[in-house]
Amino acid sequence: MDPTRISLRPFKLSDADDFFSWAKDERVTHYLRWNPIASREEALSYLKEVAIPHPWQRSICLDDRSIGYVSIKPESGSDCHLAEIEYAVGLEYWKQGIATVALKMATSTVFKDFEYLVRIEALVEEENKGSQRVLEKVGFQKEGLLRKYVFNKGGIRDMFIYSFLSTDKIM
Repeated sequence: MDPTRISLRPFKLSDADDFFSWAKDERVTHYLRWNPIASREEALSYLKEVAIPHPWQRSICLDDRSIGYVSIKPESGSDCHLAEIEYAVGLEYWKQGIATVALKMATSTVFKDFEYLVRIEALVEEENKGSQRVLEKVGFQKEGLLRKYVFNKGGIRDMFIYSFLSTDKIM
């Protein structure tokens, strides 16, 4: 995959059809904390009420077409130096290096956008090997296993915690 074809940009309402095409897939949302999007109307509502007002949620684009997302949410108050990252790409774009390129772009940009940010954390379910590989290729460090840490889709899950510091080098 030619990395020059990949970009990050804020979501637009006109992304609703592209967003719906990948966000409706249970395989894409399986490890996410939200359920598959059920209709174009729900996709439009999600973009309008969640994605667009979010402080740092970007569409992962291939030739300016939305094929996924990356979200970095800084904590507030005395934890404002921390942020959590989430991401997904449509099934047809898996195993092409797109998520890795997008996370490298996001990681290098977000520390400039939030000057007080020092640490980005990712929580990854133990069996989500693909996401673990993406984080490791970007340069995130696996710190450990958080046992029975997150309730997601009907079960309490073990999660690996990964981190990337503002002083770390992107691989």
